[in-house]
Amino acid sequence: MTTHPSHRSHRSHGERLLPVDGVELCVETFGDRAAPAIVLVAGAGASMLWWDTGLCERIAARGRFVIRYDHRDTGRSTCYPPRRPGYSFTDLALDVLGVQDVLGVERAHLVCQSMFGGIGLVLGVDHPGRVASLTFVSSSTGAGDLPPPSDDLAVPPEPDPSDAAAVVESVVAGARAYAGDSPYFDPAAMRSLAERDVARARDYRSTLVNHYAVGFDGPARGGFGDIAVPTLVVHGDRDPVLPLPHGRALRDAIPGAELLVLEGAGHDLPAGVWDAFVPALVRHTGKGHS
Repeated sequence: MTTHPSHRSHRSHGERLLPVDGVELCVETFGDRAAPAIVLVAGAGASMLWWDTGLCERIAARGRFVIRYDHRDTGRSTCYPPRRPGYSFTDLALDVLGVQDVLGVERAHLVCQSMFGGIGLVLGVDHPGRVASLTFVSSSTGAGDLPPPSDDLAVPPEPDPSDAAAVVESVVAGARAYAGDSPYFDPAAMRSLAERDVARARDYRSTLVNHYAVGFDGPARGGFGDIAVPTLVVHGDRDPVLPLPHGRALRDAIPGAELLVLEGAGHDLPAGVWDAFVPALVRHTGKGHS
């Protein structure tokens, strides 16, 4: 029977720069290191900060060892020149296993968001022995017959990267657009996140563009139908970027997958849906760990 940690044990253990496969990745962990590990994989262009500290603490308080990290070209991790990323999509996926190796985690539950659901696909198919379960958040199979983004989606143009204030405004505007008509969007909290994210990055010019310059090279041995670990698909019912049919299609493509629809959520995980998301994730990650 899982016991709940003390009121302080779910707190952060602090950020660390870890050597992973010849690069530096900034990693932060929460909770009991002996508990089942959950690695939070942020979406493209997103640092670890996009997994809210409060969310990480809440998951850790439910008996999980939570790991969040900065992808290459985000936050404090290794940065490459703008529009010249020196890595492949598979390299980004293998970074997850590198983090697990450094932390001594043989198998982890992976939670992968948006475009970087592809990281979960690569690891789930090519490295199933390292993956205890998968959770896809606001992601898609990418099938051509799925609905396009909402007509109302107004993504801001790329800002002048030399103007930090303009970059912050652009990040906030983009997050507002991606939230769609969600009642949970918090402009003040998003502005605080954007300011911290921009100030903390080694080079936000690279954060803005480099992940989108990397081609998807996919798993070596199959596709979504070859995922054999327990899988949960999480999707907002107001997602304007990847409308809900994308989540349903992903659920249908993976044998035995379950779908959690977050009412009122857009292409994000706002605090207003944590009461639904966290218990579902805790139940799901009770499966498949050794």
